[in-house]
Amino acid sequence: MQRLRQGLLQKRQNLTSWLSEAPAEKRRVNLGPVKETAVRAHLRHLDEAVERADSQVLGLCEVCHEPVNTGLLQMDYACCVCLEHLSDAERQKLEFELELSTKVQQALLPQQAIDIPGMEVAAFSRPATIVGGDYFDFYRFRDGAYGLLIADVAGHGMSASLIMASLQASLRILVPDYDDPADVIRRLNGLFYRNINMTNFVSLFLAHFDPLTNQLVYCNAGHNPPLLYRPQPDGRSSFTWLQPTGAAIGLVEEVEFGTAAVSLIPGDLLLLYTDGITEATNLRHEEFGQEQLSTLVAEASDLAVQDLVQQVRSGLLEFTQEQPLADDTTIVAYRVT
Repeated sequence: MQRLRQGLLQKRQNLTSWLSEAPAEKRRVNLGPVKETAVRAHLRHLDEAVERADSQVLGLCEVCHEPVNTGLLQMDYACCVCLEHLSDAERQKLEFELELSTKVQQALLPQQAIDIPGMEVAAFSRPATIVGGDYFDFYRFRDGAYGLLIADVAGHGMSASLIMASLQASLRILVPDYDDPADVIRRLNGLFYRNINMTNFVSLFLAHFDPLTNQLVYCNAGHNPPLLYRPQPDGRSSFTWLQPTGAAIGLVEEVEFGTAAVSLIPGDLLLLYTDGITEATNLRHEEFGQEQLSTLVAEASDLAVQDLVQQVRSGLLEFTQEQPLADDTTIVAYRVT
């Protein structure tokens, strides 16, 4: 019970710090279309759980008044019914959750790019410390379309990397069973937002790309808006930022995840990145920002995507005067051919 209480307090501290310290624009991105009142509601639920722990009633079954299995409480601190008192439907749902958790623990975590017809792909990722919380990957949805993902655990270091490893394994299990990225993220949020081991929230962007139609359907869960650059015949630049369609995973308890779609054409450049890029600062404490990122992409748009990624990295190092970056940095570039 003490361990559960400490986990609840840590989760509350992390959310409170984010709410008070994160800049308004950062909070807007992470929340997507959700209001800050939802985070405060989440904090109230955590406070109530801590109070129940202090009163020694957290995890007591509402039917028999005996302690609920500790493993169930770690998965869902709001659990208040013993296994034997669950309905058949509730028991089946729980068995599915436990089976999925077992698969997640057994899943290997290789990071291997796949060939995507009609696309060139290049990526770069570097943690701020030895390990980090940034993650990108490629999947196949149930209908055969390609999944493009980038994610970022709030914070960095060992704790962030452990959370990300668990999410990575979960995504490798979930994506092949769905056709809609919002359904995947909704399921992922259900698995993690009450998990006592997940003390930080995670922003992520998951897209469903069909190379036969060049249609990109995406769900952006509180992640930095990816940049879609489209060269114009007159030489001008056209930028579209793929804004959040839902809140970050684990940030609020009740949230709807929507999708948006865009039709890609040959020559389009799609750049996924984490906030370690745009929030990198120079010696004058100025942020690199989206404007400088879009300028670099436009200037390097004629290069191969590997060289474009290198150009962005070089521009970032020049801006920061090659000072050590404070956060993990990841860039994934796609060009439609």
